[in-house]
Amino acid sequence: MTLALAMLLDAVFGEPRALYDRWPHPAVIMGRVIGWFDTHFNLGPQKQLRGLLGMLVLIVVAFVLSALIAQLPLIGPIVEILLGAALLAQRSLVQHVQAVALALGYGVGEGQQSVAMIVGRDTNEMTSSDVSRAAIESAAENLSDGVIAPLFWFLLLGLPGIVCYKLINTADSMIGYRTEKYAEFGWGAAKIDDLVNYLPARLTALLIAIAAWQLDVLRIAQRDAPLHRSPNAGWPESAMAGALNLALSGPRSYHGQLRDLPWVNGDARRELNATDILDACRMLWKVWFICFAGVCVWAVF
Repeated sequence: MTLALAMLLDAVFGEPRALYDRWPHPAVIMGRVIGWFDTHFNLGPQKQLRGLLGMLVLIVVAFVLSALIAQLPLIGPIVEILLGAALLAQRSLVQHVQAVALALGYGVGEGQQSVAMIVGRDTNEMTSSDVSRAAIESAAENLSDGVIAPLFWFLLLGLPGIVCYKLINTADSMIGYRTEKYAEFGWGAAKIDDLVNYLPARLTALLIAIAAWQLDVLRIAQRDAPLHRSPNAGWPESAMAGALNLALSGPRSYHGQLRDLPWVNGDARRELNATDILDACRMLWKVWFICFAGVCVWAVF
């Protein structure tokens, strides 16, 4: 029942600015720890081994500390609910994606500025369709990373599960890049993140198919997910493409370099708009309600 309450808190309040203006968000604290880890250990020889062993140590420490907190008398369950709500991202995800649709209503330039806050690709030359596509892709990928995977690990391992997952995911977003600085040191973070997202990504595709009431979505996901550059992100993205009958992915620019990536569900409509973004947001809530109902049933039985 603690997870159900955490889901409700997140869905209703999201990330209250009044709270996080005064206190750092748990993910921010994790980011500071990983930043310290990067500064002090990303040097010298054997960077790959240093990065992997360091990640394993951080995960063990996070697991033990969160397990001890969860066992505290009286306040343990309260902390579980509050931390669980903080480490879920349903409401904030929907708000960020909806903001892109609203910005497009004022013009393509506003849409470019808004979508630049949630994607890492170049946005200055994007068309309205490009902006819409980027927002929908972000919605699908972050549904898996920010909602389904945390729920999965909370259900499996309780508070330590969601805390360790968020630590791993934050580390991947900070050091899991194939750049000169992080190709070796961030290898462990990237591989562990791929591992812990393997099942949740595929579960997300299934949930999208159920929410859309279109099991053919799973066929599309199974066919097109391998086309994606990520071993996991292709599953929620291709499922969302199938559920909304849209083409996603395709060519885009990173750091001034155009990358000719393959289309996902490429035979579907490629000219997208703000209405499609709002349809994706409704899909996010449909999946959330399915998960919430499932968690409540789990709690009862």
